[in-house]
Amino acid sequence: MPLKFNRRHFIAAGTAAAAMPLLSRGASAQAAWPSRNIRMVCSYPAGGQTDLLARAFGDFISRQVGQNVVIENKAGASGSIGAAEVARAAPDGHTILCSISTTYVMNRVMMKNPGYDMDRDLTLVSIIPGAGLLLVASLASGVKTLDDFVAFARKKGQVNFGTYSAGSAPHMTINELNKQYGLKIEPIHYRGEAPMWTGLMDGTLDVAMGSYTAAQPVLQGNHGVVFAVHSKKVAAIPNVKTLPEQGATSKFTGWAVPKATPQPIVDRLSELCVAANNDPKVKEVLATFVLEPALGFKESNALYQRELPTWIETAQALGLEPA
Repeated sequence: MPLKFNRRHFIAAGTAAAAMPLLSRGASAQAAWPSRNIRMVCSYPAGGQTDLLARAFGDFISRQVGQNVVIENKAGASGSIGAAEVARAAPDGHTILCSISTTYVMNRVMMKNPGYDMDRDLTLVSIIPGAGLLLVASLASGVKTLDDFVAFARKKGQVNFGTYSAGSAPHMTINELNKQYGLKIEPIHYRGEAPMWTGLMDGTLDVAMGSYTAAQPVLQGNHGVVFAVHSKKVAAIPNVKTLPEQGATSKFTGWAVPKATPQPIVDRLSELCVAANNDPKVKEVLATFVLEPALGFKESNALYQRELPTWIETAQALGLEPA
């Protein structure tokens, strides 16, 4: 059976799965920024896509401003632990959040009190769109194509499908697959990609969905087979087809600071994110994860405001009771 996703919801499912740079506004900039080390809080574990992006962009920013950018991994609760910590930090541009759209968009639907309010506490600075997420099945499943997966899921009745967080792109993709084919795929949520891929290797999961680089231990160890790519071709595996026939962005990754951060600092951070697109180390990471270049402050906010209603609608379609 050919795949026929609702394009609007599917694009949102993907777009909501990536991370974005957020920074905040304020009355006036400090005389000298930065005046000390910058703390970049990554709200997902080390080794995954968000962490590697934080380190690549953090290294570039450090070299440009002459201060160290220290990466701190504060994982848990779909990114809300790290986000809440940054929201409470001094609004002086020395504390930045790096997280994914689950944190920035989905948590407002999934959590009664995530500990921060995206609109009140954080301001979007730069979005990094991308869509190169792999769907990988265990060898035991015998799945090699999407049609194989649908047949496998129908025969088994319940499939354990790993995600790197509730409300993520994999989670919403599961919801779309269940609706389209009448399946009973069970999302198994992990605190990041690394433990999720371990779950596939140890037999806990039938399928998992995540980035090409983080999936390498599974693929190189011959523990799983890529049977689809979410919505954008991955150059390293050009013969693997995307889920929808039309292209769509799937994730956004980025950074954030407390709302009252002076606008000149926000603008400078946004400029640095965009300038990083030309850095060899950053370009390598973006290519590895099949991500688009970072967008500027105005472009990011325009995209965010335009797509926000669809992202929220898609998140609400998951039927989750706010925790």
